[in-house]
Amino acid sequence: MRQDAVRGHLDGLLLAVLEPAPLHGYAIITAVQQRSGGALELRTGTIYPALKRLERLGLLRSSCESTGQRQRRCYELTDAGQRYLATERTAWQDFTTAIGSVLNPAQPHGLAT
Repeated sequence: MRQDAVRGHLDGLLLAVLEPAPLHGYAIITAVQQRSGGALELRTGTIYPALKRLERLGLLRSSCESTGQRQRRCYELTDAGQRYLATERTAWQDFTTAIGSVLNPAQPHGLAT
């Protein structure tokens, strides 16, 4: 799938994979790839700036976690992030319904037969 297909939907994707539990960056990339059946492959250069932006907006919070010798930053949804995700899901449903109506019409509207 084209990278530009994700544009405009990245925030919702990131928030959705963080909904069940906090994750670190690589785990977020992996979760998106797995949930999409391999169709979506996000790059680190794409997600980290987005995660920082979402954190600045108060939709995520992060903390450092030690695993052996490594430090990882884990991200989790805030209450505001949960509300924003619910709004994104509604907007996505409305969008897909509208596009589906145009691309795959069940019946032509307003046409004389």
